[in-house]
Amino acid sequence: MADSDDIQAFIQPYQIPGASDELNETLECMARGFAATDAKLREIIAEFHKSMKAGLARDDPDALPMIPTFVNRRPTGTETGSFLALDLGGTNLRVCRVTLNGDTTYELAQQKFTITQEAKSSRLWDFIAECVGVFLEEHDLHPAQGRRMIPCGYTFSFPIFQTGIASGNLSMWNKGFTVPNSVGRDVVNLTQSAFQRHHVPVEVVAVVNDTVGTLMTSGYSFPDTQMGIIFGTGTNAAYWERLDSVGKWAGDRRGEMVVNLEWGAFDNATRVLPYTMHDNKLNRKSSNHGLQVYEKMISGLFLGEVARNAILYLVDMRLLFAGRSSEILNKSYTFDTAYMSEIVADNSSELSTVQTVLESTLDVPPTTLQDRQVVQHVCNMIGTRGVRLSAAAMSAVLLSRPELLDSSVSVGIDGSMYQFYPNFEQDLYKVSRLFLGDDFVDNRLKLHLAKDGSGVGAAIVAMTVEHDRAAKQ
Repeated sequence: MADSDDIQAFIQPYQIPGASDELNETLECMARGFAATDAKLREIIAEFHKSMKAGLARDDPDALPMIPTFVNRRPTGTETGSFLALDLGGTNLRVCRVTLNGDTTYELAQQKFTITQEAKSSRLWDFIAECVGVFLEEHDLHPAQGRRMIPCGYTFSFPIFQTGIASGNLSMWNKGFTVPNSVGRDVVNLTQSAFQRHHVPVEVVAVVNDTVGTLMTSGYSFPDTQMGIIFGTGTNAAYWERLDSVGKWAGDRRGEMVVNLEWGAFDNATRVLPYTMHDNKLNRKSSNHGLQVYEKMISGLFLGEVARNAILYLVDMRLLFAGRSSEILNKSYTFDTAYMSEIVADNSSELSTVQTVLESTLDVPPTTLQDRQVVQHVCNMIGTRGVRLSAAAMSAVLLSRPELLDSSVSVGIDGSMYQFYPNFEQDLYKVSRLFLGDDFVDNRLKLHLAKDGSGVGAAIVAMTVEHDRAAKQ
């Protein structure tokens, strides 16, 4: 448990002068529940290390998945050439042409295709082939001289069991996709067969997930990159691990490999996370109840809903909005995390931005300044917990490779939370100091935005595969 001095720092900012004792006592109780104290974060890091170690040793449903990605060559930033990338998400297919300039910079030409309902339910693979065909035609792209195919990296943002650098069997569909005859089959083969049917001269040479893409994108521009992280709608991370530490890896144990943590699944049993009734309400009503618990505490899809639950709790106690709400606020997932960002950033004397969000956007009845202060406090409690848990996870992974911390280390990060939530990057640095030390954070740690990393990174992995092929010939 945290000592009282530690916990006070998480309670005092949320007391409102002149408010009723009942309101301040309720805010104190809520702040205690959401508090991710220094002591709590140390406990989380220790549990994270145990879970990482167990997941590296064997496939353990109670540990972090720690999935070997078959990516085993770091980019140097000196590689050159043009490579194709596909980035399949829940809403869009991006087709990219990435040109590596050989000086740690790259150029990106891309086209975004909205995935039709028909594609989501039946003809996805043909849809992908048609879109790639359109892109090749519009950009006048052809295989290099002496080649029959254009090499391509493939970011596939659905759960797969990876069996090789260019093979992975679909575990399940999510995000509203229901394409038949796909689960359990190799997604690269399914895509490649569609290319052949449509006479598209493209060969998928690597399949990766978005965190691996982010890691590799950052690694091309900053070769000392050790981690890639998504802090966005969801969250996950990938990092370089020594193969002699990956007990479940059956291949060559020399060198390094990128490991996909799937860290959203950390502590699903909630043994150490600061889990509240408001988190439990979200969790029990979610389609994946009991899973991705850590992700639900720190990512953009869920933070606003946790805040909505806490706000309505105060409404039901008649401590907020005089016990009233609105039809909009009463519906799940209407309190967007983007509203939290606006509310947290409002430093006007009357909290006018908070007022606009509540009264104009969410149709809440006219609010008092105290109402607006309470809502801002709730958002701050939940946002602060989110960034502190994020920093703890990042620190835990970096501390798992202590031999690297004497040198400079870059971390590539993408996602809306990192880009747009107030002071997110600044707070990552600030909190990680507690565990990584001032000297390392001030002089050797660099966090970089790896924008569009999932597409660019897939092309960079394709490049490393092509270089390896050329070296073996």
